[in-house]
Amino acid sequence: MSPLTHWLKNGARRQPLLPALVTPHAAWRYGELASLADRGGSFLRAQGLQLGDVAAIAGHAHDLALAALACSTAGAALLPLDPSAAAAAWPGLQALAGGRLKRFAPLPGTLPASDGRLVRRGAADDLALLIATSGSEGAPKAVMLTAANIAAAADASNSRLPLSAGDLWLGCLPLHHIGGISILGRCLRAGATLLLHEGFVAASVWDDLHTHRVSHISLVPAMLARLLDVGAGKRPPDSLRHALIGGAALSQPLFERALAAGWPICPSWGMSESAAQAATLVHPGGDWQPGQVGSLLPGLAARVAGDGRLHLRGAQVMAGYLNPAWARGWGLENGWLVTGDLGVLASDGQVTILGRADDLLISGGVKVYPSEVESCLAGCPGVTDIAVTAVADPNWGDSLVALVVGPVEIAVVDDWSRQHLVSAKRPRRLLRVDGLPRNELGKIDRQALRALAAAAA
Repeated sequence: MSPLTHWLKNGARRQPLLPALVTPHAAWRYGELASLADRGGSFLRAQGLQLGDVAAIAGHAHDLALAALACSTAGAALLPLDPSAAAAAWPGLQALAGGRLKRFAPLPGTLPASDGRLVRRGAADDLALLIATSGSEGAPKAVMLTAANIAAAADASNSRLPLSAGDLWLGCLPLHHIGGISILGRCLRAGATLLLHEGFVAASVWDDLHTHRVSHISLVPAMLARLLDVGAGKRPPDSLRHALIGGAALSQPLFERALAAGWPICPSWGMSESAAQAATLVHPGGDWQPGQVGSLLPGLAARVAGDGRLHLRGAQVMAGYLNPAWARGWGLENGWLVTGDLGVLASDGQVTILGRADDLLISGGVKVYPSEVESCLAGCPGVTDIAVTAVADPNWGDSLVALVVGPVEIAVVDDWSRQHLVSAKRPRRLLRVDGLPRNELGKIDRQALRALAAAAA
């Protein structure tokens, strides 16, 4: 039996009337959701899904949450897909899988009765979830996560950010990303409630924080900034104990703004390959510095390689990348995951993320992490958003270019950089833009950024 099914049935037995999943479309208590999951599993089996298959399903948040539970009871794995990008991504993903993926539509609103069969899968290395991601130059990849990965990740997260029955986690991240769908497992594991939003609308999230007794929320920095805008300096409700911040670098000005507004923020680091969270710092104080993400979650180990990359190993690290042979271990080196992140491990186990290895720039022979420069320039009054990239230069190597959003005068940003940055880390060119290229999680699209800088140069 997969972890989701096991946790859901435990919840249905112990607390059948406790709310399990609340969406804009419907709400289910634990007993009701367990019954729905059984009917969904039977429906997918009747559609041809077999034990050990992978069901690829494109849908919105509630579609994917129900699909995850149905696949779990059917003894199959889920590959959740973004409905707006599924058609374009499908050929590449199917090629990676050797043609063995099965495509299904989201579950219908009305499901027939269950066939009564309970699928038991005892092996901890059974595949439970595949997450589509991208490699170098946008090449498709899919992360293979096993039942053991999912269980270890939920246990580790719930130990770092204590979650229990009666707690409520507001989910507004996409469920085709690991940061979104992992919340479902954490809540079921703890017997808590998942309040699921269909995407992020700052005003709606702010209202629900006050309407419901939300104890946990997951956000990317761009979402946190919008909530601070909507809240206009007001504190979040006292029920909110943990605001998990990840998915992109958290800048110093945004951190200070959130801290001043009373947000219980918890900077974190993780990735699809680690089944979401890998390190989390709980409620840092005023001495926090950008990149500090606390210690590793229980069960994980890390090391820093000679090139500065962080390597990660542990029970929640993926089984490997999907490949036509479905072999385990692809993308791992003797069990170690070579991440794309540069970092530092302190003697007390604290992790600091310096930036992405692919983003590292060399300006005048000096290593420059764009996130470091961005965090500094973001503190300049009048800057509402900023990103740093580079164009090739025969003298500097990488000549830094800053793209600035906001009403501030470019000359003011230039003066700020001269006051706060050493020469090699100062942008040689500053460009005003209306907005920065970001993906749905708020991450800067570095490739698009370089193209903008090159076009301007």
